[in-house]
Amino acid sequence: MRHAVRLLASPSTLGSSSGLRPAPLALLPPIPLYRRLLRAHRKFLPTEMRVLGDEYVKSEFRAHKDVENPLHIVGFLKEWQMYAQQVEGDSWSGDRLEKEKIDKMSDQQLGQLYELMQAIQKKGREDPDGET
Repeated sequence: MRHAVRLLASPSTLGSSSGLRPAPLALLPPIPLYRRLLRAHRKFLPTEMRVLGDEYVKSEFRAHKDVENPLHIVGFLKEWQMYAQQVEGDSWSGDRLEKEKIDKMSDQQLGQLYELMQAIQKKGREDPDGET
């Protein structure tokens, strides 16, 4: 009997924008990704950030529930999956948005980003020491 050599796949950095973080291996379906995001918030974020993050994730998934364009769906899932990896890896803190991503955003998305920034700044002014 011949012995077969088993080759295992390994993550590649070819599809990622930087060589520092690997590209996601496969896109998760929406519901498992949604659960993963909420679980990551519960495990890795402080309470105040978790509440804000959970509300944002829930509203975004609700808003995109009826999207039928496959490109929008794939882009949506890809970005949320990369966000989950960042939160789980603790590489999100102090990170800046890439200019290319901002340039690709619609006016509505830029408005949402601005509202999120204002909510974060307001929260920081209300609770400068991080105490509740």
